[in-house]
Amino acid sequence: MKFLKLLLLFFVVQMQAQQGGMWIPSLLEGMNETEMKNLGMKMSASDIYDVNKSSLKDAVPQFNGGCTAEVISSQGLLLTNHHCGFGEIQAHSTVENNYLQDGFWAMKKEDELPNKDLEVTFIVKIEDVTTQILSGVEMLTSEAEKQKKIQENISNLNKSYTKESYQGIKIRTFYEGNQYMLFVTESYTDIRLVGAPPSSIGKFGSDTDNWVWPRHTGDFSLFRIYADKNNLPADYSKDNVPYTPKHFLPISLDGVSEDDFTLVFGYPGRTTEYLPAVAVEQIVNESNPAKIEIRDRALKVTDGFMRKDKAIKIQYASKYAGIANYWKKWIGETQGLTKSNAVQVKRDQEKAFQQKVVKAGKQAEYGNLLADFEKNYNEILPYALSRDYFLEVMLRNTELMGLGFKLYQLEQIQSTRGDQAFTDRKNNLRDGLGEFYKDFNVQVDEKVFEQLIDLYLNKSPQQFIPADLKNTNITKLTADVYGTSKMTTYDGVKELLDGDTQTVLKNLNNDKGYQLIKALSDAFLKEVNPKYDAINTELNALQRTYMKAQLELNKDARIFPDANSTLRVTYGKVKGYNPRDAVAYEPVTYLGGVIEKYIPGDYEFDVSSKLIELYNAKDFGPYGENGKMPVNFIGTNHTTGGNSGSPAIDAHGNLIGLNFDRVWEGTMSDIYYDPAICRNIMVDMRYVLFIIDKYAGAKNLIDEMKLVHPKNKKQSSKKQKIKNKKKKN
Repeated sequence: MKFLKLLLLFFVVQMQAQQGGMWIPSLLEGMNETEMKNLGMKMSASDIYDVNKSSLKDAVPQFNGGCTAEVISSQGLLLTNHHCGFGEIQAHSTVENNYLQDGFWAMKKEDELPNKDLEVTFIVKIEDVTTQILSGVEMLTSEAEKQKKIQENISNLNKSYTKESYQGIKIRTFYEGNQYMLFVTESYTDIRLVGAPPSSIGKFGSDTDNWVWPRHTGDFSLFRIYADKNNLPADYSKDNVPYTPKHFLPISLDGVSEDDFTLVFGYPGRTTEYLPAVAVEQIVNESNPAKIEIRDRALKVTDGFMRKDKAIKIQYASKYAGIANYWKKWIGETQGLTKSNAVQVKRDQEKAFQQKVVKAGKQAEYGNLLADFEKNYNEILPYALSRDYFLEVMLRNTELMGLGFKLYQLEQIQSTRGDQAFTDRKNNLRDGLGEFYKDFNVQVDEKVFEQLIDLYLNKSPQQFIPADLKNTNITKLTADVYGTSKMTTYDGVKELLDGDTQTVLKNLNNDKGYQLIKALSDAFLKEVNPKYDAINTELNALQRTYMKAQLELNKDARIFPDANSTLRVTYGKVKGYNPRDAVAYEPVTYLGGVIEKYIPGDYEFDVSSKLIELYNAKDFGPYGENGKMPVNFIGTNHTTGGNSGSPAIDAHGNLIGLNFDRVWEGTMSDIYYDPAICRNIMVDMRYVLFIIDKYAGAKNLIDEMKLVHPKNKKQSSKKQKIKNKKKKN
């Protein structure tokens, strides 16, 4: 295909070293390898990705579908972020054994804690399957037919592709459907908690410091992969043994300096770098403000309860962190897009694009793209905004309504698939709700509901609100739902689900909480979602054509595919930045900054007495630097959600840091990357080792790791060459 020949050119063009971009590791040879070496990398592309021998990719699995981790010992020791392992740490915590508050350290392997439904997935091989997936698609005219054919081809390839019985396959699209890659995977499900610092270290600064710099957070936790006696994936068993990796990362004790090369390897979730200006404008002016307001109200309610009750704090710690994370991200993103004038930058780019279309004589193919974008985005706006309100209020931030929607889906199953399917799903749902109610507090949720249903009924597009719910007394509605609904307790919901199909349906439809979710869900699914999906399908087709045009008309451009939770490489340098006039940020923070922020008893900035003692004594072991203890550093690596837990790797392939965040000024990088202010934040590995060794005393874990001095080795090698030269003379 002509397009694929063009695409390959972008991976071999020789250019000066640049930063930004999320690159497919199997396609690094050429332009990317040259760029990385110009930035200071000493490895080859095959050291990063190789099918036939061990490489960096073999030490970097996806952690539980949403984060990244890295193997750091020959015994399957796994490092990721504290916030990535937060749910598991919380699940093992009680008021009596509060691992969130006090930390947890397994001093021997028998003490390591198993975790239900936790898995890590390695990439074995990446293969371009564009030709197979797009076979027979070009001759089709409608978008629906094209997508149906693509799905058929994906299904057929999934069935016919040769792999081992314990391996899996994932087929993902790149460049908005212009390229398809197949990933052969191996997933391990016996993953045990090994170590976690207390939240006063792992979440130091909590929500106040989230997405900002300077940062002083020890955001890490340790797990271990277990396998069967043949080193293959296996469910939890006492007979399983620590996994022997194909590759694990040595850890550098030499630390970082400004302008050092950094490579971040991981599974970035989603970016939309190539959206048209009209789409970015809607994000800034419509979507983000609505979602920010919803989460702001939910967080204020939950925070009030958490500050007063330790048990509620444990129940809601993980949920609160999840809600707060993107609430603050959206705020920074909106501010960054506004400050950088991203919409106008996009419009200027589109003007240049239109000129290139005319110059290339491609008006018939691409001449109407921008006008079609404007038309469709204006048409989808009320549906998209209504969808945001439904997802945020009904499904993500009000727990009772989220449960109610699952019951609503149960009723839909009965009407479409019959009684047996209904009964099977009902039993599975009922039996699995114990975990939900373990961390559910009806008083908290009632107050959240009261705030959010007010926004939903009064601020979302009114044409989609059921007539009998307009002008509703919010206080009375809240009291009716939470005062009478059986969904507020586990016993109550089991009572709702007890009996034959008709009895259960009757019980549900007599319940006040269920009646509300059904009315709102009916309106959403009948009046909003079909139209949203139809317009969005057209927008996806336009975006695919727009991406194809960008690649064709910008042959010398540096164009990377948007993130899609597949394994990527991003490279750059350790670098400070200037966020505002007369403000300059250094690239490294130190333990002294933790002490400066210390507020005794504060849930965000408290510091344990042990850490203060180590600081006062300057007892940093081999991990300190000039009498100071490095904590975090920043770089120009282009990261996003999913890169949490990603290894930061030096020029020689050693682990120097652990990615966990971005700076607030640069959270817009999912949509518009600006190398002047976009920075990723990493925990310095020396701080991780210091906490494990000097703070926790878990020397058993340090002994597993391979600690190296690549900079000292380089210096020693240089000195030796000088000596040899003198001998010759």
